[in-house]
Amino acid sequence: MTMPFRTATMPVPNEGPGAFEAMRAAQAIRDRLGSAFQTPACGIVLGSGLGGLAAQVQNATFIPFADIPGFPSATVAGHAGQLVLGTLEHVPVAMFAGRLHMYEGHAPATAGFPVRVLHALGASVYVASNAAGGVNRTYEPGDLMLIADHINMMFKNPLHGPQQKGDQRFPDMADPYDKSLRVSMHKVAQARGIDLKEGVYMGLVGPTYETPAEVRMIEKFGADAVGMSTVPEVIVATALGMKCAAVSLITNKAAGISLVPLAHDEVLQVGREAAAKFEQLIRGFVATLGS
Repeated sequence: MTMPFRTATMPVPNEGPGAFEAMRAAQAIRDRLGSAFQTPACGIVLGSGLGGLAAQVQNATFIPFADIPGFPSATVAGHAGQLVLGTLEHVPVAMFAGRLHMYEGHAPATAGFPVRVLHALGASVYVASNAAGGVNRTYEPGDLMLIADHINMMFKNPLHGPQQKGDQRFPDMADPYDKSLRVSMHKVAQARGIDLKEGVYMGLVGPTYETPAEVRMIEKFGADAVGMSTVPEVIVATALGMKCAAVSLITNKAAGISLVPLAHDEVLQVGREAAAKFEQLIRGFVATLGS
């Protein structure tokens, strides 16, 4: 008797490094720094075009992704692909200059792996940054948007699969971007004369930019900006009990809102132009963690 043809398939396991690999990576990093290692108060991931902040870390040690056990190399232009450890505003930090994206072929668990490493190093606060397209019609290229919430349209979750050590199995996502950290970020922006928007970020897999029809859908769903990262990282951080804050640099108006063709070079250029105020904002925020 032949079995009937199955049109459905079982879910694909979320293969990728987890808690064990993060602990192994963190130990290798500690061993490399030896007595110079300081437990970071804050872990930071820098998005496309925003890597200049890494050069401002004092007493810095730079470790290429390839030298960290379990880490793939960064392949995207504008991502240096290195971990930077040192101090920023006299506060110990661990900063990834570059990230891992699902559109590079990485599993969701791999995209969230840098956050696991930051947590294993001792960071209790996670700060993400990204380049995003502006869906809110009042946004202009160069604006900074503090993420208040997100919509996961990647249709994948980095927690899928066996529960990892230290994770909540069913993390509450009611406040993934910590309200108290958002208040602190706004205070820093106000004190430094930075116009800081606040809105909802939608994460899509990419690597294609959105069609005008998709942008109209995203707008109706209530998102203010759209990008291809951050969501898996914040889900992992929330499961680990870390407090999260995230800032999007609006690099362009989304398709259909702007008639100008979109290009990654434009993303990097706007990042360079907006770097100064982004760096002021993050430095000011990190300083509050040491007070």
